[in-house]
Amino acid sequence: MVRSNRTVSVTEFLFSGFPQFEDGSLLLFIPLFIIYIFIVTGNLIVFFAVRMDTHLHNPMYNFISIFSFLEIWYTTATIPKMLSNLISEKKTISMIGCLLQMYFFHSLGNSEGILLTTMAIDRYIAICNPLRYPIIMTPRLCAQLSAGSCVFGFLVLLPEIAWISTLPFCGPNQIHQLFCDFEPVLSLACTDTSMILVEDVIHAVAIIFSVLVIGISYIRIIIVILRIPSGEGRRKAFSTCAAHLGVFLMFYSSVSLMYLRFSAPFPPVLDTTIALMFAVLAPFFNPIIYSLRNKDMKIAIKKLLYSQKMLNTSAS
Repeated sequence: MVRSNRTVSVTEFLFSGFPQFEDGSLLLFIPLFIIYIFIVTGNLIVFFAVRMDTHLHNPMYNFISIFSFLEIWYTTATIPKMLSNLISEKKTISMIGCLLQMYFFHSLGNSEGILLTTMAIDRYIAICNPLRYPIIMTPRLCAQLSAGSCVFGFLVLLPEIAWISTLPFCGPNQIHQLFCDFEPVLSLACTDTSMILVEDVIHAVAIIFSVLVIGISYIRIIIVILRIPSGEGRRKAFSTCAAHLGVFLMFYSSVSLMYLRFSAPFPPVLDTTIALMFAVLAPFFNPIIYSLRNKDMKIAIKKLLYSQKMLNTSAS
């Protein structure tokens, strides 16, 4: 902090971290580090498996590969700093670092949410209107939707972050969370904090809208699948949607617990658990869901790993 004659201007924030694990930080560091490596490795495998297998060059798998790529950076925005705080006595982050962490974490999360909504619409068209699917979901439109999800996800938060950067912070400076987030940071501002409620409403509207779109899409999809006379046909149709539905439930259940409580205080242990579920556990299960629930993806991953093994053998 930089002191002046009248006020104290906050230049860095202090994380409360994992208060319930203060005596066993290293024990928590090791599994969190392993989970992070698994998330990065697993999503890289999914990404390259889709990109290198021509049989998977269609809109559904393109969206999955983009989602996996975003997941890598989504977790990188928070987990490395969590790991650093577990082994450091000084659990701080600069003001600029905090703003950047909030921006990238939420921009990537917004992009993923938009992409999941796009994937639900894609599956709706593929199953409910299969004859027109190749005409509607062209490679050009697929690329535009993927790029649009990312661009909109990053642009929509710029005004919000710019506004937060102008707020006065004069102490205290302890963030009671594992990473920089809107509500914990705004609660430290030395000004009217009623805008926190506005932030909660904005997040809630965006979440509810996405959930409604995805929910309506899958209700229609399930109705169409149940009308398929063949049991094999029903299983095949549902298997194409099961992975996406699983990721959707994992993603939005954690998001809802985090942001649909409207600033209601939770016990510290529960708050930490929800934050871990939101930022760590949901991304951890995504590559598992996509690789285990999809036969084509499993084949593509085996081919990728086999080709890599052959390259290593020939190189040695």
